[in-house]
Amino acid sequence: MQIFEHVASLQKFLDSCRKDSQKITLVPTMGGLHDGHMRLINRAQELSNVVVVSIYVNPTQFSASEDFETYPKTLAQDKEFIKSIKIDALFIPLNSEIYPEGMSSDYDVGKLGQILCGISRPSHFNGVAQVVNRLLDIVKPNYSVFGQKDYQQLLIIKSLVKSKDLDTIVESVPTIREDDGLAMSTRNKYLSKDERANASLFYRQLVKAKNAIMSGAAIIDTRKQALSELNDLFEVEYVEVLDANNLTEITTTTEEIIIISSVKLGETRLIDNILFRSSNV
Repeated sequence: MQIFEHVASLQKFLDSCRKDSQKITLVPTMGGLHDGHMRLINRAQELSNVVVVSIYVNPTQFSASEDFETYPKTLAQDKEFIKSIKIDALFIPLNSEIYPEGMSSDYDVGKLGQILCGISRPSHFNGVAQVVNRLLDIVKPNYSVFGQKDYQQLLIIKSLVKSKDLDTIVESVPTIREDDGLAMSTRNKYLSKDERANASLFYRQLVKAKNAIMSGAAIIDTRKQALSELNDLFEVEYVEVLDANNLTEITTTTEEIIIISSVKLGETRLIDNILFRSSNV
């Protein structure tokens, strides 16, 4: 594994790979690596000859009231984690390498960034799109891999790649879970022991809602029930049942459904979703 802190040296390495006709996959992360990231990297290794993992906590996707300063930064542990997987390149840039002209941006992801998580985090997805666009421009990968846990982000990144006509294929990997069902997340480290014991009830409630819909229950009633039961333990930001293709209301042409939700447990914000097909819609 080679470690790069500067854009120029990384691009020189990647240019040499392309001369040998090697395909390149980028896995963007913010560090705090766990087994969910490992699955992303494994998928990247399946797709191409060369895998680049970036670790960069992007300040433009955090608002002033969010946890940028306290977000887990575990670079030493992350390097050891990466060594065990044997990737080709680790990119750990400074802000000046990612944003050489400053962090301001007028990039707007549009309506898709204004719903769900975008309501409580109005500038978040603009910042995500800004940094992903920059990373794709630096690496110019054939593929880039993202997790389905951040489903709204995944759709926004796919839209970004399409709108900018980038020569990159966005691949997604299903959510990786702990043994009790909790979606793996760097922010799970914030949970206290008691909160962690209760956190798996989040996913169980989404499974219950999915099973109800697949058994023929009305979507509007299922959503209300899920909201009521989640509120017993969590502070619910939203829980919605939507068309998974575009996060709009379900219609007779909907082929895949997503139950998608964000809650707070104590001070920790958790997001999760379940994707499924149903002939009963």
